[in-house]
Amino acid sequence: MTQSRITAILTVAGMLAAMWVFEILDFLLFGGRLDHRYGLSSWDLGEPWTVLTAPFMHGNFQHLIGNSLPFLVLGALVAFSGLSRFLLTTLIITVVSGVGVWFFTAPPSITVGASGLVFGYFGYTVLRGIIERKTIDIVIMICVVLFYGTMIWGVLPQYPGVSWQAHLFGFLGGLLAAYLLPKRERRRPIEQWKPGAQGGYHAP
Repeated sequence: MTQSRITAILTVAGMLAAMWVFEILDFLLFGGRLDHRYGLSSWDLGEPWTVLTAPFMHGNFQHLIGNSLPFLVLGALVAFSGLSRFLLTTLIITVVSGVGVWFFTAPPSITVGASGLVFGYFGYTVLRGIIERKTIDIVIMICVVLFYGTMIWGVLPQYPGVSWQAHLFGFLGGLLAAYLLPKRERRRPIEQWKPGAQGGYHAP
């Protein structure tokens, strides 16, 4: 495994650890006020930077626990593309999901949680397997569809208090990232040269 992939996977773990630290601090010291301070408030132009902070906030520990495993698994699978691609993918998903939530959630409401990233990573891994057509990407795509395929229904309005907007636009952000980011270059096989009949060399 390359150093870039290892660093990217560690970045995923670090992001999840940060979510847990914030939730513990919010529970012990702030009484839930961090969600209101750093969550994404729809139609509010005052704090656009909350698009970047809202995924790290969660309503409660149950909310965070529900997001933790799929975030870690799907994020790590995206991280196999390397650190720079993982960071760009995460940024695209975060912005697309955040803007979608901001526009299509009725005010006043505050949206928090990493589920937009989870759905974005899901969309990225599925479409990337189709675009790249590399064995590893296809295997990842198949595994993701088998284990997480049913989560696609989360892009539809189902339960009160659950942001289907974050799910839908996170998923679209993942598709957009998979489409926009260039294909990874294929390594050319090393040619082995053998002596030819006339004393020259030829590739087998």
